[in-house]
Amino acid sequence: MSKILTVFGATGNQGGSVIATVLGHPKLSSEYKLRAVTRDPSKASGKALAEKGVEVVKADLLDKASVVKAVEGSHAVFGVTNYWEIFSKDAEMTQGRNIADASKAAGVSLLIWSTIPHGTKTTNGKLSHLPHFDSKAEVGEYIREQNIPFTFLHAGFFMTNVSNIPPGIQKVQSDAGNTLAWNLNPDTKIPMFDAAADTGKFVAGILLHQPELLGKDIYGATGWYTPTDVVNAIEEVSGTKTTYQQVPDKTFQGFFPEAMGEELMETFMMVRDYAYFGPGGDEILDMSLKVR
Repeated sequence: MSKILTVFGATGNQGGSVIATVLGHPKLSSEYKLRAVTRDPSKASGKALAEKGVEVVKADLLDKASVVKAVEGSHAVFGVTNYWEIFSKDAEMTQGRNIADASKAAGVSLLIWSTIPHGTKTTNGKLSHLPHFDSKAEVGEYIREQNIPFTFLHAGFFMTNVSNIPPGIQKVQSDAGNTLAWNLNPDTKIPMFDAAADTGKFVAGILLHQPELLGKDIYGATGWYTPTDVVNAIEEVSGTKTTYQQVPDKTFQGFFPEAMGEELMETFMMVRDYAYFGPGGDEILDMSLKVR
């Protein structure tokens, strides 16, 4: 009998990647029955999953009872939250803890938690305006405290940041070509991660090596790339001359609405000054890439 793998964020980039990868995997597709959790199964995205044979269930991450019901009977769970939908550290922590509590109540054999480093602790308080880092990391601490079997997948720097972050730091059109303006040094190493393509690969590796990866941290990135690498790739794909311009931190902060400027500035400072993952990132990423 197939084991149930419950996937939160099933219609988003990370959860959708997990579902697509498992469905297309010769071993995992026969070993696991997929259960997709979404707020509204009646939407086209939910119906599309159902047509592929995925069980689609409804749950609101802020409604603990619905999350507990969604996880019942699961062997493994992939948990992910989206701070940028709610802009609240407390709310995101509630969502994550609800996933953790539901996983514990169901007695799951593995909770794969999509997380990122604790910004405030990694930087010894020098960067203290990173709630979307700290909330996920503190949920991870809670998972450890609750003795839930886990593997943590630390998502790297999303490649979509190159094009999806508001105008001013994405490709800026000019008569001279494109300019990418960030507050990173041109040679800053960035652990790039394509959430829609890569999440499933790492999760598949974790599922296939569950015993040896239990209680471990896996870093999700395809490799280290610099801003210079990024603009070279843009130029190659677009055929348009593209240059990189490093801007001061406060100038960079000013590219954004006031409510999020400091947080996004410190996010990029986390990459520049602390290699994003913090100490030991190179070694752990090398190990993690062998898991995919």
